[in-house]
Amino acid sequence: MENIKKWIKKPWPYWVGGILLGILNIILLWTTGTSWHITSGFLLWAVGVLQWLGLEPLKWEYFTYLQHNYQSIIENNNLFINKYTILNMGTVIGALIATLLASQFKWKKIKDKKQVLFALLGGVMMGYGTRLAFGCSVGSFFSGVPSFSLHAWVFGIFITLGAWIGVKIIIKFLS
Repeated sequence: MENIKKWIKKPWPYWVGGILLGILNIILLWTTGTSWHITSGFLLWAVGVLQWLGLEPLKWEYFTYLQHNYQSIIENNNLFINKYTILNMGTVIGALIATLLASQFKWKKIKDKKQVLFALLGGVMMGYGTRLAFGCSVGSFFSGVPSFSLHAWVFGIFITLGAWIGVKIIIKFLS
């Protein structure tokens, strides 16, 4: 029992995580017929919220271009309960369980208003960027590389470059 506790609490090597994510991606593709998508669920939520506010986003050019991908979900009005939402919730709950098992969960106090501003600004830019790129790092890279898609490798190069620049900016402004 003590070995299991050590195994759970101790950080795993990256290659183990990579193999497990690859296996999960195969299982997901086999069971749902689609690769791993994260931002698709958020896109559908946005459609639902905009419709609730009285807008008609499905008539906007951006959504009409994507509508064929989500036709059955939209027609059945399952914008908040669908395979993308379930996958997102499973990802969040799984991360929470892993954090709790490793005794790493803790609330952190916000130290500075700049921290909140950078978090909000970063979230907006990431959300906007994922929709321009038609997906996030999971959909664009993690699901693109196994399908031998050139866009996934281009995405990987530029997300690495962007992360490096982002770290430099954060160090400069938050130090």
